[in-house]
Amino acid sequence: MDYKEAVSFIKERIGSLKPEIAIVLGSGLGVLKDEIQNKIILKYEDIPGFPISTVEGHAGELIIGELSGKTIIAMNGRFHYYEGYDIKQTVFPIRVFSLLGIKNIILTNAAGGINLDYKPGDFMVINDHLSFFAESVLRGKNEDEFGVRFPDMSDVYDKEEIKKIKQIIEKHAEVAREGVYAYMKGPCYETPAEIRALRTLGADAVGMSTVPEAIVAKHSGMKIVAVSCVTNMAAGVTNQKLSHEEVKETADRVKVKFKEIIKEYLLKM
Repeated sequence: MDYKEAVSFIKERIGSLKPEIAIVLGSGLGVLKDEIQNKIILKYEDIPGFPISTVEGHAGELIIGELSGKTIIAMNGRFHYYEGYDIKQTVFPIRVFSLLGIKNIILTNAAGGINLDYKPGDFMVINDHLSFFAESVLRGKNEDEFGVRFPDMSDVYDKEEIKKIKQIIEKHAEVAREGVYAYMKGPCYETPAEIRALRTLGADAVGMSTVPEAIVAKHSGMKIVAVSCVTNMAAGVTNQKLSHEEVKETADRVKVKFKEIIKEYLLKM
């Protein structure tokens, strides 16, 4: 994959700006876009090598600008394996961010609650993940310019950053959750039996994104913090049918809290 062509394209358009932090905005969480100052917006379709986001609630644009005194680059919309892309295409932007010199990344997502103590609208800071049901994003020839063949995954999510962002979440929400995120390929929601199995394995929330990005970011030597917005309870937890509409509705309900959490966290980075 030609990451360098995308890097050159972005550098030409942002001039002297040097983004120091990357943010990936999950389903319904693009509201943060409005807070970015002096922004430059690049459509995915115009960036060499970038896939196109096809999911409702994912705008499909890269935003570079200032937020909380930091120069950031934000993905307003991500790519998922279930959209039909090769797994490596879904993380193309993360490799580009690495070549732009970015060392810190914030990943966000909308997730289903597996932990029976959780409720829609909760925020969960991810401290570990399950991904062995899905194809490895590092499968194939190792890209040595980014990292080693067999990267250690014992501390994907930075412990100090987890403490920082949990303290901030506690100020803006009723409770700050911390737990394990299970990555499933989608696009169908999980069955109740699958959710029971994931709970037995220690998962607290489930979703169809984030983990491939986290693995590649770790492979590239980035510091990672990840936050899930629990937008619904997973299959079988309640009698309610699952829908993407519910995901968007809950994300919309908590978007102001989410926005303030990320802005305050950036101040402490």
